[in-house]
Amino acid sequence: YMPMILELPIAMLACSRIGVAHSVIFGGFSPDAIRDRCEDADARLVITADAGYRRGEPSGLKANVDIALAGGADTVDNVIVVNRCNTEIEMTGGRDHWWHDLMAGADATCPAEPMDAEQLLYLLYTSGTTAKPKGIMHTTGGYLTQVAFTHKYVFDLQPETDVYWCAADIGWVTGHSYIVYGPLANGCTSVMYEGTPDTPREAERSGPDRSTWRKNRLWDIIDRYGVTQYYTAPTAIRTFMKWGTGELEGHDLSSLRVLGTVGEPINPEAWMWYNEHIGHGNCPIMDTWWQTETGGHMLSPLPGVTTTKPGSACHAIPGVFAELVDDSGNPVTSGGGYLTIARPWPGMLRGLWGDPERYK
Repeated sequence: YMPMILELPIAMLACSRIGVAHSVIFGGFSPDAIRDRCEDADARLVITADAGYRRGEPSGLKANVDIALAGGADTVDNVIVVNRCNTEIEMTGGRDHWWHDLMAGADATCPAEPMDAEQLLYLLYTSGTTAKPKGIMHTTGGYLTQVAFTHKYVFDLQPETDVYWCAADIGWVTGHSYIVYGPLANGCTSVMYEGTPDTPREAERSGPDRSTWRKNRLWDIIDRYGVTQYYTAPTAIRTFMKWGTGELEGHDLSSLRVLGTVGEPINPEAWMWYNEHIGHGNCPIMDTWWQTETGGHMLSPLPGVTTTKPGSACHAIPGVFAELVDDSGNPVTSGGGYLTIARPWPGMLRGLWGDPERYK
């Protein structure tokens, strides 16, 4: 239950290194959501921060963990707290520990535990048809294969020269697959950002009235670090459209060479705006279709290979076999139908935690 700070992927990788399954909880979730997930997973340890920065101001996290654990989640023995914003928080003796204190006494050497390919890597809870979130299970070998492959080829990654930025939050599967595991497996230089697109630099704050703040933080980051691939959601693109092209003034964005979208279908109008104003007509747009359950990309154009179409995810990637079928399961050759995946794939979910019958 962390902000987008380096300690979050460090903690995830530390878990995977010793064979402990992790379950990241989005920092915007309530104490009830924390409690439900901890109870379902029988969690033993929670890692959090005192707070995280949002529009330049601390937004509390540890207090929500305290409320969640006060109302249940009795399996949790320890809470590790990163001091991110230096805010006043309650520390429960015997249970709560400062990250920096534990790190001061930690050994610099930690050999990796050998893991079976089907060892549980992480749980990620997603809403379903019932009110109770379901714990999606992803395992080590197949998941890593799919996220490394798709990250490399969907974004045409050149790890020696590229600076890649997935602007999702690690609390969602996009952040697991395309901020942490895929890019790091490929030796990729990445940008990670804690905050919102409308967080101005200090020099751009003309006062407490946020309506006057510049909303150009993302374009500033792309120019400053020479970002080559930018991966974001259609919802964000529609927000940028609403803010207007004035926010792009003074920003070159010429380092970009591949753009991506994720999270929902993109409407053609947003696709065209993204293509014209962010990609300047020079960047292929990878409209990726996939889910928490699939682990990684399933349908997507490939840069330099696929003729793209605004609003379309185009084709299944190599190794994925997709079909459109009707109500009876018969293939549809024209018109609409149900999108189905016809064969297993490396990153597919291996179960629902504690509910194998529902998984079947």
